[in-house]
Amino acid sequence: MKNTARSVSCSGTSNFDLAQQESRRRFIKLSTAAMGLAAMPGSIAFAANQLTSPSAVGLQLYTLRDMMTVSLPATLKLVAAVGYKELEFAGYFGHKASEVKTILHNEGLSAPSAHIGLAEFDKGVNSVIDHALEVGHQYVVIPYLTEEQRGTGIDVYKKLAARCNVIGEACNKAGLQLAYHNHAFEFEVRNGQLPYDVLLNETDKNLMSMEMDLFWMFKANKDPLTYFRQHPGRFKLWHVKDMDEAGNFADVGTGTIDFAPIFAQSALSGVEHRFIERDKTDDKLKTIQQGYKAMSKLLA
Repeated sequence: MKNTARSVSCSGTSNFDLAQQESRRRFIKLSTAAMGLAAMPGSIAFAANQLTSPSAVGLQLYTLRDMMTVSLPATLKLVAAVGYKELEFAGYFGHKASEVKTILHNEGLSAPSAHIGLAEFDKGVNSVIDHALEVGHQYVVIPYLTEEQRGTGIDVYKKLAARCNVIGEACNKAGLQLAYHNHAFEFEVRNGQLPYDVLLNETDKNLMSMEMDLFWMFKANKDPLTYFRQHPGRFKLWHVKDMDEAGNFADVGTGTIDFAPIFAQSALSGVEHRFIERDKTDDKLKTIQQGYKAMSKLLA
């Protein structure tokens, strides 16, 4: 049997509780800083807000998942203060759909998309649809496949494609759109085929769109523009993520990816919503500020 007791400091406070307290303190500092920046004319946030863009700058909230765990309402207030208008959810952290919808409305935000694990669709497609519609989502995105879900061989992806057509049809009937978010493993050759190509070719384009993660495309040495030309209009959502010289995550606009040629082909790709994301960052406020600033310039 595992020892489930938490370690306790000399003061009687558990290490877990101390970590939680420290997390809350850091969150409060970040929230206070963001509010201050939004109010200061010389701030980065204010400057970014002065940029006019043809479409809204979005944020994937997975970037701030630790903060969302502490307080979803305060996190959304923070991102609104930075200037974001669109969000993509990756979990609701115990909040009901009606609560999330109210918070979004109060902060002047919208959430056109949400990541929904394949296991949630297994539990019931209709419950996923109902929740998404109540929040106000337009897209529900399969975000990731576990190693178990990936299995071996190409037939796994052929079966997934058939399943996505069924899920996508149910979503369409309700006024939603299913999408699939890539990593790099979809570009590992299986039985002479690329899983990503199978998902593109064996799903109905009207039943499943693609959310292209630009970081993972470059990580897999694939050219987004080639896919735009081969499947025009298919890539309704993007994750805008940068890469440093070592191949790791970087704040958007500070890394090696040249986003300008990609953004220039937005019409060809069919993109409707773009979300800044960084999977791992030590300075969350800096990351979302820099991302907002960089994408605003790309969209101007």
